[in-house]
Amino acid sequence: MVLILALAIVAIVLGIIGSVANGWFFLLVIAIVLFVADMAYAGIRWSQRSGRRPTR
Repeated sequence: MVLILALAIVAIVLGIIGSVANGWFFLLVIAIVLFVADMAYAGIRWSQRSGRRPTR
């Protein structure tokens, strides 16, 4: 969970720097890719966790 939060924060910071700084558009692109990958990783982890719970 800490890894997901840390990657989301890094993606947000890179996105802000990439959108504000002149000529640093590649940072914005990297931030978007990192954020999408982070959300996909979180979705995979949460879907695997929910499958392990026994039904009552």
